[in-house]
Amino acid sequence: SEVKIGDGGIVAVRLTNKKTGKPVPDAVIFAKRIDMAPDSMPTMKAPIELLPSTEPGVYRFKVNLSMAGSWQLSLGAKVQGETGTVESKLVLKATP
Repeated sequence: SEVKIGDGGIVAVRLTNKKTGKPVPDAVIFAKRIDMAPDSMPTMKAPIELLPSTEPGVYRFKVNLSMAGSWQLSLGAKVQGETGTVESKLVLKATP
């Protein structure tokens, strides 16, 4: 829920199946964005890069948050065996 500002911040997101509670490996992340929408600045975006996973169901992202405050991570994914897409928005706090 907290990330240091500057280049090299890592955000890890766990994707779990609501029915089984088990991790969902091999999802295809097709949309990713991080911005300051929670602080009423949706046009303030930051670079975000998908990194290799270190465990099944955990998706890691490298971010470069330029200022302290609340940031919103928006993700879209396709999950094997499911119709439609999975979308979620998470709020993070960037600290100096």
